[in-house]
Amino acid sequence: MSFDEDKQILRDRTVEKQQPFAALLSCADSRVPVEIIFDQSIGKLFVTRVAGNIATSEIIASLEYGAAVLGTKVILVLGHAGCGAVKAAIQAQAVPGQISALFPHLQPAVDQAGSDLAAATKANVTIQAGLLGKASPVLAPMVKEGKLKIVAGYYDLATGKVALV
Repeated sequence: MSFDEDKQILRDRTVEKQQPFAALLSCADSRVPVEIIFDQSIGKLFVTRVAGNIATSEIIASLEYGAAVLGTKVILVLGHAGCGAVKAAIQAQAVPGQISALFPHLQPAVDQAGSDLAAATKANVTIQAGLLGKASPVLAPMVKEGKLKIVAGYYDLATGKVALV
């Protein structure tokens, strides 16, 4: 089982510290396995995931840690085809539990793009990336000083390709 031995070597190298080169804000969707999409291994990416890839306080705090403490140089906000959270926000129907708590974060993208799911998803990643660059007292100066880039991307489930938005 050389694969298991390789995984052990990777784990051993990251027990004491992590040094990811990039951070991601991605959707919680199980079809968007970030490390697999970007062919990265243990310790390479600092990943935050939440349905609709929205920049909540907790997500911003995590990404601040990634940039300020771990030294990531780029944050990618990654949306994807067929996003259920964006689709639900477009439909604006009653939902169980706390699912509707996502809607206010997604509404600006729906207002901007209308009912086109792909367009609303792309608008959302652009909006969320902009929020990260402005709302965070940690990230904003890093961006201004050229120490950090924040970009938006879109993952096509059918092709497996990521394109910057």
